[in-house]
Amino acid sequence: MCTSIVEIVDAEGAAKGKDGWFAISRTVVSYDHPHYAFLEEAIAIDFVDHKQGPGARAAVELTLASAKALSAALDRAIAAAEVEESGRARAA
Repeated sequence: MCTSIVEIVDAEGAAKGKDGWFAISRTVVSYDHPHYAFLEEAIAIDFVDHKQGPGARAAVELTLASAKALSAALDRAIAAAEVEESGRARAA
């Protein structure tokens, strides 16, 4: 059964695809049937540049447990980066 769970956010950065590095403009996060991973359902994260078409895409498919661990790791890294950036702002 399709879940229709999709979140799309604008993004600025880069991803590495089959043809090398490319700029990304969006990140799409969904929960649905995976295309590759041998799972019933998966959290899929697609990093895309919609201007370049479907070839400008890097994707991952994760179990819910792996997605939760990734989310927690991102939260910790972001918190640490914000502390680092605030120290740089004070030094400038």
